[in-house]
Amino acid sequence: MSTSPILVIGPTGKTGRRIVQKLTQGGFAVREGSRRSDPPFDWDQPQTWPAAFAGVKAAYVTFYPDLAVPGAPAAITALTKCAKESGVDRLVLLSGRGEANAQRCEDIVRHSGVGYTLIRASWFNQNFDEGQLLGPVLDGVVAMPAGTVKEPFVDTDDIADVAVAALTDARHSGQLYEVTGPRLLSFDDVAAELSRAIGRNIQYAAISFDQFHAALNEDAGPDVADLLTNLCKEVFDGRNESLGDGVPRALGRPPRDFSEYCRSVAATGIWSMDPSNAAMAAQGGD
Repeated sequence: MSTSPILVIGPTGKTGRRIVQKLTQGGFAVREGSRRSDPPFDWDQPQTWPAAFAGVKAAYVTFYPDLAVPGAPAAITALTKCAKESGVDRLVLLSGRGEANAQRCEDIVRHSGVGYTLIRASWFNQNFDEGQLLGPVLDGVVAMPAGTVKEPFVDTDDIADVAVAALTDARHSGQLYEVTGPRLLSFDDVAAELSRAIGRNIQYAAISFDQFHAALNEDAGPDVADLLTNLCKEVFDGRNESLGDGVPRALGRPPRDFSEYCRSVAATGIWSMDPSNAAMAAQGGD
């Protein structure tokens, strides 16, 4: 086993912290890449990158705030250049399924001269308990501009398992893994699954993009509102209404079903908490 640390950029995010935990449990040395790490890693300060990459042979890359933002390709270009100059052998990039800008970033990594694995993920299950949608679940109404479009929601533990495999086993080099759950679900289906697991009625409200933007603007500010609204406009057009084979192809097992996710989270009690504490409970990140 290599003694070189594995760099995990975004170590407190939904996927990053799981990857850190799994790598550590597997006996691998981990270097966390965040502004508070030592050495620090800051996407807005490229001068911090060489020290973070020093001695690293493999790195997990999640871009903040999202590969969908206009500046992402330039940042990923600069990052891959730094990684190559630092002697990194393998980059594992978390990408977004059906996102044009994310696929531009995939191409940058693919042609960087560094070994790579691309993980192209659908919507996370954990958005409903660790992200922006926790509050709506607690309030009993999930309002999204998705209409009746179906999405193959994926569990972040599956993403983390694929990433750990890619970071530690060269057989995954050069692969693109489209990671999804095992079935397509509309947001009406999601609300029904949540209702069964929680034991109270959760409704889905199909709203317009303008309504979605206005609500986000009030709660999170214009930058977040613009980012998420534009992202929803891009991916909620039916382009992702298909299943990917990334989890079984990488791991040799089926992906976790959304119903299993719902049961396990409901057992923690987080969906029974006081809605006023939702902002503290929800954890951001990739």
